[in-house]
Amino acid sequence: MNKSSFFIVGQHAVLEALKNPKRKVLRIFLTEESKKRIHKNNPNQNLLRDVKIYYKTKKELDKYTSKDDLMHQGFVAEIEHLEKNNLKDFIKNKDNLTLVCLDGVTDPRNIGSVIRSAASFNIDGIILKSRHFPSESKLMYKTASGAIEYINIFEVSNINSTLKNLKDKNFWVYGFDIKAQKIFTDVDWTGNNILLFGSEGEGMHKHTSKYADFTVKIKMDKKIESLNISNSAAIVFHHIKHLNKKN
Repeated sequence: MNKSSFFIVGQHAVLEALKNPKRKVLRIFLTEESKKRIHKNNPNQNLLRDVKIYYKTKKELDKYTSKDDLMHQGFVAEIEHLEKNNLKDFIKNKDNLTLVCLDGVTDPRNIGSVIRSAASFNIDGIILKSRHFPSESKLMYKTASGAIEYINIFEVSNINSTLKNLKDKNFWVYGFDIKAQKIFTDVDWTGNNILLFGSEGEGMHKHTSKYADFTVKIKMDKKIESLNISNSAAIVFHHIKHLNKKN
C-alpha cells in the first residue's frame, strides 16, 4: 500500500474522509467556524477523535488552495492513500455488475464529477489507466465532494487488455459514441456490463473502441452536438439504477 500522504480541501471531501474507517487522516486544519459546522452537522459523531487538529485563520488556509484556485471552506486535511482495489478479486463470483471504464479521460474535474455520479447511483466501480488517474488532485477530491470514499476505483496499466480480460469473464462492453445508431435506453442492461466512455475531445481511442461489443449513444436534440462527459455519465447511471430498481 502506498503510504505517501497528500492534502485535500473542502468541507465534504474532508468530512467524508473522516467518516471512512479505511482512510487514514493524519491531521486536519480548521477555522473556528468550520469546527462549529462539524459539530452542528454531525452531532452524534465524534469525527475529530484521534485526529491531530490545527486551528488556522482563513488566510492561513488559503496557501493550500492558492495554486489551484479552489475554495477550502475552512477545511484542509492531510490523508494517506487508500489500499488499491484489485479488479480480478472484486469481480470473482459476482453477477449483474456495472463498471465504468474511462478511456483517455484525464481532467481532474471530469473524473471527480464521474466519481460523484457513480457513487450516487450505485455503480459498482470505475476503471482508469493508472497514469491518467490524478490520485492526489485537490480538484478531483473537491469535485467528487466526498464520493471518492464510497466508490471502488480500479487503476490498471492497460485499458485494452483489461477490457479483453473482462470480456473473457462474461462482461459486455458498451462504448458510448455520439455517432452510434443504437440509443442506450433501448438496452435492457442485465448481466455484467462495462460502460466505456472516451475523452471529450477525441472520444474512445480507435484501438480501444475495437473492444466494444456495442456502441450506443444518448438521444439528444439535434441542435446540441455533444454533452460533457460527466453529464453524459450521470444520465446513463441514473437510467440504469432506475431500470435495475424496477427489475
